[in-house]
Amino acid sequence: MKKLSMTAALCLLLSVAVSAQNAIQFKEFTLDNGLHVIMHQDNATPIVATSVLYHVGSKNEQPDRTGFAHFFEHLLFEGTENIPRGEYMNKIQAIGGTLNAFTSNDITYYYEIVPSHHLKTALYMESERMLHPKIDQIGVDTQREVIKEEKRQSYDNRPYGTILPETMKRAFLEHPYQWPVIGSMEHLDLAQLQEFMDFHKAYYVPNNAVLTIAGDIDYAQTEEWVRLYFADIPKGPSDFYRPSVKEPKKTTETRDIIYDNIQIPAVIQAYNLPAKTHPDSYALDMLSTYLTGGNSSLMTKELVDKQQKALAVAAIPLDLEDGGVFLMYGITNMGVAPEDLEKEIDKLLVQVQQNGISEKDFQKLQNITENNLVSRNSSMAGIAQALSDAHVFRGSANYVNKELDYFRKVTREDIQRVANEYFNLEGRVVLYYLPKANQNAAD
Repeated sequence: MKKLSMTAALCLLLSVAVSAQNAIQFKEFTLDNGLHVIMHQDNATPIVATSVLYHVGSKNEQPDRTGFAHFFEHLLFEGTENIPRGEYMNKIQAIGGTLNAFTSNDITYYYEIVPSHHLKTALYMESERMLHPKIDQIGVDTQREVIKEEKRQSYDNRPYGTILPETMKRAFLEHPYQWPVIGSMEHLDLAQLQEFMDFHKAYYVPNNAVLTIAGDIDYAQTEEWVRLYFADIPKGPSDFYRPSVKEPKKTTETRDIIYDNIQIPAVIQAYNLPAKTHPDSYALDMLSTYLTGGNSSLMTKELVDKQQKALAVAAIPLDLEDGGVFLMYGITNMGVAPEDLEKEIDKLLVQVQQNGISEKDFQKLQNITENNLVSRNSSMAGIAQALSDAHVFRGSANYVNKELDYFRKVTREDIQRVANEYFNLEGRVVLYYLPKANQNAAD
């Protein structure tokens, strides 16, 4: 009998533990107005996460009016016809809750986490946001300034803050993913109040939303409250604008230099990926972990620890509905030229393409992947978002109970294959981020 290595034994133990773990149980129903509702009961702790996912992101905007989805992430906190301006957040915080929202290229997501005996309040607040939002000139003018300040802090004045928008506008030449989620400040300034109102009516409606409640709930009582607050909200349009643009496959490398308010250069590489539901997404996710996921990952060990050519490296598969990007970056160590770091990154990529990964590393990778999934589903907020995403993008909330099986089907050969298929050195985007002082010297 073959003796298992320590890594293999740990991997097997975790696999057995995960398999033995109860599946995420849930109930779901759809209101007559099209709102899909998912409920997950877990009475272990007296908290509940309530979320609403609207299937609208920056890709649903027009090229001359970008930033609308992100704008509404902010604007829908302004207040409602029954909640005074500026009081939305205060009301949730006053009952001991927390709340937030985010916008991506594909969705806008709002959530509250409250003590379970205040679930009714959280549901009322989200129904108010859906039915009676306050969209007026005061709110629009206020949020314009808020978003401009956010852009200055998060993009313009943050070192390396423009990496994602600078990369995306080169990785996507035809698809709406080319513009940043925060959009153009000029577009927001030019837009009239009616344009914002029209965008809201087109997307922020029950039949383009998923309401998910996860935590210390009673199924019957929760459904009763959901019907009380949401059933009478009018249904929206019968269909929604979804871009049908297919980004052409790139055959030539795009290379550029960005001068930024930084002291240390950085190298950015981006490779176009298929849609997030593509079967290869699991192998690509595991490949990113193998490359830079932790201190023992390939590039961290080789480029940061051994060669000391980089201060930090990261590989991030940005999975998007219509096709994302595999984004890699490395920040050079002092005195290291970007060209030298890029050359070593490419060597490691070619190494994976030609040789794949060892059985020992693969077993460790499986262990990390399973642990990450378990960790994500260890909180009510994580479960709520996973259920919502599964319903919208996978067509079934029960995907959360099958996802691990898809990762377990990935083989070492799959990881080597996707490295060869998607890491096309001729069709990628390469950016060098250099200090602005270098630009002055070049000029």
